[in-house]
Amino acid sequence: MNALAEVSCMERSYEMSKKEFEGIIDFLESEDVSCLSQSELERAIQEKGFELMRQLLQEHIRNRGPGNCNEPVKGADGVKRSRLQHHERQIETIFGTITANRAGYGQEGCQSLHPLDAELNLPEELYSLEIRRRVAEEAARSSFDETMETLRKTTAGHVPKRQVEELVIRSARDFDDFYRQRHEAAAVASDTGSVLALSVDGKGIVMRPQDLREQTRKAAENRTHKMDKRLSRGEKKNAKRMATVSTVYTIPPVVRSPEDVISGDFSGSQRPSPEYKRVWASIKKTPEEVIAEMFEEARARDPGHEKKWVALVDGNKPQIRTLRRMAKEKKTELTIVVDIIHVIEYLWDAGRVFCPQGGKELEGWVSHRLGEILKGKAGYVAGGMRRSATKRHLEPETRKPVDKCAKYLINHKPYLRYDRYLAQGLPIATGVIEGACRHLVKDRMEITGARWSLTGAEAILSLRALRSSRDFEEYWRFHEACEYERTHRSKYDEGIVPNTIKPAAPCSKKKHAHLKRIK
Repeated sequence: MNALAEVSCMERSYEMSKKEFEGIIDFLESEDVSCLSQSELERAIQEKGFELMRQLLQEHIRNRGPGNCNEPVKGADGVKRSRLQHHERQIETIFGTITANRAGYGQEGCQSLHPLDAELNLPEELYSLEIRRRVAEEAARSSFDETMETLRKTTAGHVPKRQVEELVIRSARDFDDFYRQRHEAAAVASDTGSVLALSVDGKGIVMRPQDLREQTRKAAENRTHKMDKRLSRGEKKNAKRMATVSTVYTIPPVVRSPEDVISGDFSGSQRPSPEYKRVWASIKKTPEEVIAEMFEEARARDPGHEKKWVALVDGNKPQIRTLRRMAKEKKTELTIVVDIIHVIEYLWDAGRVFCPQGGKELEGWVSHRLGEILKGKAGYVAGGMRRSATKRHLEPETRKPVDKCAKYLINHKPYLRYDRYLAQGLPIATGVIEGACRHLVKDRMEITGARWSLTGAEAILSLRALRSSRDFEEYWRFHEACEYERTHRSKYDEGIVPNTIKPAAPCSKKKHAHLKRIK
């Protein structure tokens, strides 16, 4: 009989787990427990429950056997591993630390292979993939210190801070491949809005000096400050690296008039919400690379270009040039819209020059010119502002906000045709991307005192993007499949992991033996 089939009923009956469970019952029936409050009871049962679950997992792993194989174990290098040794390893799980005694197949000069590790999809490091998932989810929400504290309170696993950072980086490594395979298998949703919106923006992140872009790092090294303890007015630390944030979503068209926009009235209809919104950010890639990904995401959603493509920007000229160039290269009709909110901010600054007292006069000045801009008369408004400033003989410094607003309107005039956009029902504000910048970057990356490494910042941005796009669960299944491919399948000949010998089924206890009745 095979050695694995000789495992006794006692060995496979989870006796230690049963004793642990009975110990919990004894604890609950003890007189000392009758004095505990509900909160104290919950904490005590949770602590003992973790140990029970750890013991259950430990005994299950033991009962599965060491993973011996009847068939030859051949590595990807073509060498058969004929030397069998049992190797013990520890695994840190959400229930605590367990050990696994696995059959290792080796050959002189070759790396040993452990089929049981492949069967369990164990990572090469100490921490289980479930621990990694918990770390990834928590670190995407809060600081690494808070992640450690949350793990301590909600699991029995222990992960030091340095390992938390490493697990976060490993967790995000398949981000690009996940969306690439999604694009290849994309199914076009027929019930989505006819407007396909693309938007891009940038947000700075404080970095470690060695991870700044070369130009920024040199500027930081060469800059001298007037004071040692703090920056003077107008001085910059040159400590940030720009992350490029992008989003793609569909939305139903909503036809509006300039008066509707100014008053906030949508003719009785509700403001449409973005559909199938995906947001993401990268600090490692260039803006051009992120914009190229944005076009690829849009193409996967609308391969036949049946929808109306619109790009919403804040007026950044390099972004506009890149969008125009890529649209031309991909032979895509793209309508570029400069955000109306940025235009309004310029108008308010200019209006304060003419209406320094503020109040209703200033509000009326801004509303009138905003209405004209929404009617497609941006150039007219810019010229009128300048003429008014000249007639009032305003000093150059005083009229500076006026000239700045007029210049913005003139330079972006081709993208301020709001009369056409409103008539076509297109969005004219960048609220979605502004919100993404705040949520993806600001809320997590601007924790006081934080200085990010390039790989750490990129990983956190990717994990936050997955959560914001509601893709995390699907991504994690993909990530675990990739881990199996990398860590196990790729190490075997032709990618075939040999089957392990399964232990015999547990012995059944029968009260009566089968007896032959003799008359």
